[in-house]
Amino acid sequence: MTTAPDADTAARRLAGRKVLVVGAGTRPADDPQTPVGNGRAIAVAAAREGASVACADISLEAAETTAALVRGDGVRGVAVSADAADPEQAAAAVAEAERALGGLDAIVVNVGIGLGFGLEGSSVEDWDRVLAVNLRAPFLAAKYGLAALADGGAVVFIGSAAGLRAASGSAAYDSSKAGLFGLTRQVAKEGAPRGIRANLVVPGLIDTPMGRHASTGRASRAASFARIPLQRQGTAWEVAEAVTFLLSDRASYITGQSLVVDGGMTAV
Repeated sequence: MTTAPDADTAARRLAGRKVLVVGAGTRPADDPQTPVGNGRAIAVAAAREGASVACADISLEAAETTAALVRGDGVRGVAVSADAADPEQAAAAVAEAERALGGLDAIVVNVGIGLGFGLEGSSVEDWDRVLAVNLRAPFLAAKYGLAALADGGAVVFIGSAAGLRAASGSAAYDSSKAGLFGLTRQVAKEGAPRGIRANLVVPGLIDTPMGRHASTGRASRAASFARIPLQRQGTAWEVAEAVTFLLSDRASYITGQSLVVDGGMTAV
């Protein structure tokens, strides 16, 4: 799905569910044609599948913009402002989402930054900041969110193909995304007695505002496409489709796994 899902034809796989999306905003951009980010696409796709959505972001304005889109699809959408890497704010965000929605059935964690280039070009401060956002924040969301989830709920983390191989040039980014595989397995293990599933979506080269910013000054987009068997970048909507599937009952026997959404890039 290269464009937004159609609310009139959505399968309503998440009807009645209450979902918290951490990192639901989209990176600001001057170009009005800039595509939607993964977090916003996930929140909107979940809404069009019938879910009520709490949209959490470090930027309240970005969270509210996404929540307004959610409400536009006729379901409850609330904005939550929080720094997901801060323990107190992460716990408060889960509590606020649970209160506002009247419970929680699912949590999606879509956070990520990249700093530094190579080992020599990465400071200790770069390393600590990236690991805090990219790995501590998902850990905190699971730590505080698992107890809040209803039995039979679901957790989905958003990783990166950079977690499968040294790809981005940022030692901290690649390492943090690799760590999500281990965190996913741990959350799946601890959630299993209550029927709570945890999985990881692993996007490749996705056309998002963050993706465009990260590729500035590097190889042309055409050169990047040559690395992808499907010969194009993916969209945030295609990432969102993978997420809503894993949140739904159609993935009821899938847990502790990673679903790569990269057009075949890491397979060749």
